[in-house]
Amino acid sequence: MIEVFKHPAYARLFAAQVIALIGTGLLTVGLGLLAYDLAGEQAGAVLGTVFAIKMIAYVGLAPLANALAVRWPRKSVLIGADLVRALVALMLPFIDAVWQIYALIFLLQAASATFTPAFQATIPDILPDERDYTKALSLSRLAYDLENLLSPALAGLLLLFISYHWLFGGTVIGFIGSALLVLAASIPASGQQTKARPFRDRLTRGIRIYVATPRLRGLLALNLTAAASGAFVLVNTVVIVRSGYGMGDGSVAAALAAFGGGSMLAALVLPRLLEKLADRKVMVTAGFLLAALTLAHAAYQLNAGLPSWGAFLAVWGLSGLFYAAILTPSGRLLRNSAQAEDRPALFAAQFTLSHLCWLVTYPIAGWAGSAVGLPVAMAILGAIALAGALIAVAVWPADDRQVVEHEHRDLPADHPHLRDHPGARHRHVFVIDDEHRAWPTHG
Repeated sequence: MIEVFKHPAYARLFAAQVIALIGTGLLTVGLGLLAYDLAGEQAGAVLGTVFAIKMIAYVGLAPLANALAVRWPRKSVLIGADLVRALVALMLPFIDAVWQIYALIFLLQAASATFTPAFQATIPDILPDERDYTKALSLSRLAYDLENLLSPALAGLLLLFISYHWLFGGTVIGFIGSALLVLAASIPASGQQTKARPFRDRLTRGIRIYVATPRLRGLLALNLTAAASGAFVLVNTVVIVRSGYGMGDGSVAAALAAFGGGSMLAALVLPRLLEKLADRKVMVTAGFLLAALTLAHAAYQLNAGLPSWGAFLAVWGLSGLFYAAILTPSGRLLRNSAQAEDRPALFAAQFTLSHLCWLVTYPIAGWAGSAVGLPVAMAILGAIALAGALIAVAVWPADDRQVVEHEHRDLPADHPHLRDHPGARHRHVFVIDDEHRAWPTHG
């Protein structure tokens, strides 16, 4: 996978992603410990609310940010978002009330809702080769796993010498470092549109393309599966470790690192696996396995209580493995479902709709865990995960093809599809309309 680093712009952007995510990982550990200090055993409910606020910012603001920023220089958007995040993180060590956590997290995640879709849409423009882009997706997954693996490990080491409040300083350093690396990178301008689209069209275009595409409807269902199991891990790990096992802050970091380690293993294996197996087969299989593991773990706890510490870490590691196997190929599906000019809008739509799934599952993980107990909350989320996998099978055709034979009817001569596919065969199988939707013909 290291061959993609021969592209200097990608190497700098990847380094920016890594350093920002390490800082975000320190933030996650610090927030969990801060919530436990302020709310005790109700920390799960507090974190559930925190992550729900995070998702509200993502769901509500990502399409708006994309629609507003589409005409702005990408580099300015990315650097500005990083600086806002650094400023907010700088304030976190000084708060002493739960409501202050909620307010600052909303501001920080509003900036992330601007940064992340723009960042994701930039990578396929830098790496047009399909194999390079697939490797970049796995490297991106590895970078996200640093938040779950290296960051908790680093946090556990730092907590031996400093208060958890200082972890937020690492978050500030991460965002500033990311801004500097983006500044040093050569980022291509976004694709030129063939016509000026009104704001309302820019606001909804990505979601309209997304919901009209069967494979992406399947992706959305699998996002629900990943969110259901992932939300329980992120919200309730601190409660399980501190209250259930009676262990300290370092063990919280170790449990989160186990989840990240499984996810990292999947990211390392997937590039070669996806050369042999279809995305749908890998992702749907992982979805069913993740749902089954979550339900089995819930059933065990309802009947026998907490498993041994080693078994708990193994379950968290396997959960991370299946979780990453669902999410890592998603960028390939998005790239294959959009023209270059629509790619930022489609990535923003994925960002919004996937986080809508987390908006549903985070409160269940936190509030249900506090109200009816963690095993019951886990069982509820396992059932939601299974439902997501079943829906994916139903809405994502098993014979899904990347390329369909089609004709160009009623398209202007300068339409991007004609420009990008000059040699497409004109068989009367599908009609591609101005919204880039494929409609079956009858005669």
